[in-house]
Amino acid sequence: MTEPLTGGQSRSILPAAHLRGEPRLPGDKSISHRALIMAALAEGRSLIGGAGDGRDVQATAGIVAALGASVDRVREDGLNVDYRVASPGVDGLHEADGVLDCRNSGTSLRLCAGVLAGLAFFSVLDGDASLRSRPVARIIEPLRSMGADLRARRSDSLPPLVVIGRSQLRAIDFATRVPSAQVKSAILLAGLRAQGRTTVREAVATRDHTERMLRSRGVEVRRVPEDESGGRPVAWTLEGGARLSPLDERVPADPSAAAFWLVAGAIHPDAALTLRGVGVNPTRRAAIDFLVRMGARIEETAVGEPCGDAGEPLADFTVRSSELEAIDLGPADVAAAIDEIPILCLAATQARGKTTIRGAGELRNKESDRIEGIATGLTALGARVSVSGDDITISGPTPLVGAATETLDDHRLAMTFAVAGLIARGTTTVDLAQSAAVSYPSFFLELERLRA
Repeated sequence: MTEPLTGGQSRSILPAAHLRGEPRLPGDKSISHRALIMAALAEGRSLIGGAGDGRDVQATAGIVAALGASVDRVREDGLNVDYRVASPGVDGLHEADGVLDCRNSGTSLRLCAGVLAGLAFFSVLDGDASLRSRPVARIIEPLRSMGADLRARRSDSLPPLVVIGRSQLRAIDFATRVPSAQVKSAILLAGLRAQGRTTVREAVATRDHTERMLRSRGVEVRRVPEDESGGRPVAWTLEGGARLSPLDERVPADPSAAAFWLVAGAIHPDAALTLRGVGVNPTRRAAIDFLVRMGARIEETAVGEPCGDAGEPLADFTVRSSELEAIDLGPADVAAAIDEIPILCLAATQARGKTTIRGAGELRNKESDRIEGIATGLTALGARVSVSGDDITISGPTPLVGAATETLDDHRLAMTFAVAGLIARGTTTVDLAQSAAVSYPSFFLELERLRA
C-alpha cells in the first residue's frame, strides 16, 4: 500500500505484490512548453490538446498570459489540460506588470529569455530557490551577442534574470558549449527577430522539438550539411523575420514520464504494464533503447500517423518483468537521456554486472544535484553506488531494503525512489513527495492504482 500525504508531505511505500494495468501519462512536458510559447508568437487562435498540467507547464502558461496572450483552460482532468490561446502576435505582446514567475522551470526561463530578447521592453524572469541555483550564463552569452541586454546576479551566473530586449537582433553563428536543447531553442527563438541567418551548432544532438514545431508553423529551419557544420555533428539554421502561423495540435504522452513505468515493470518480479500513445521522437527515446539493450522485455507498437503537424511519432509499449544486464553510457548517451538518468540508475541496481555512466556533470545543474541525490538515495536503499567526479558506477543486482530517502525537492528523484519502494523489502519513505507534481501531478495515484 501507499500511505496518503502527511503534513510533512512524505510518502511511505511498501513493496507491491504485483504491478498491472495502463498508467495514465502526462502530455510531453517539453512539447507543452513550446506549444504555449509558439502560440503566443503566432497571431490568432491556437488549440493545444493534452498538454501536461504539471507545475512547470503551468508556469509557462502564466508567463504567456502575463505578456498579453489570452490563455484559457478549456478541459482538464487532474493530469492533462487543453489550452485555447488567443494571441495578438509577437508584435502585440507587451511588458508584464510584474516579475515573470518561472517557478521551478528552467525550460520556462531559458526559452522565454530567447523570446524576450527580441521584444523591446523590460522583463524579469525569476522562480523558486531551486531555479535560482541554476546557471544562466549559457544563455546570456549568445543572447547578448545578438544585441539584447541581459543581467543576472552573481556576476551574471544565476537568476533572477533581467532581459531588456530589442525589436531587431543580430543574427549569430553560435556553437553551444554544453549539449542543451534549451540553449539551442532560446537562440533559435531569438533568431526569429534577428536580421539575417542564425545558426546553432551542437557537439551532441539534443531534442529537436523546437525545430519540428517551428517548421509546422511555417518557419523554415534547416539542418546544416555535415561538411558545413564546422566540425560539429549537428547544426541548425533559420532566417530572421519569419512569422509563425497559429496551429491546433495534440501533445503526445511524455516519454520521460513513461520511463518510470518502463523501469518499474522491468525490475519488478511480477509486472505487466501497458503505456499508450507515447512520443518516440528519435531525439527523446534513448532511455527506452538503453533499457532494451539492458534486456528489458519491452514490446513496442507504432501508433497510426505521427502526432500533430509537427510529425511527432507515437508508440504503445508493454513491459514485463525482466532480467537486466549492466550497460556502459558515455557523455553523448547522458545528453540523449538527461532527464531519465535517475530512473536508469535504479534499473542498474537490478542489472547483473557493473553499469558505468560517464560525463554526467550536467545532472548537477538540474532541479537538484542529481548525481549526489541519486547516489545518496540509492545507497540508503542498499544499492552499491560510487561517484568519481561526474562519473557514476553501479554494481548489481542488489536487493533493496526500505529506508528514508531525501528527494532534494526534485520531482525525478521523488518518482525514482517511489518506484524503488515497489521492490524494496520493508518501508521506503519518500520525503517532499509533492515535488512529483512539477511534471506528473497524478504519479502517486497511478502508482496506487497499478499495485491494487
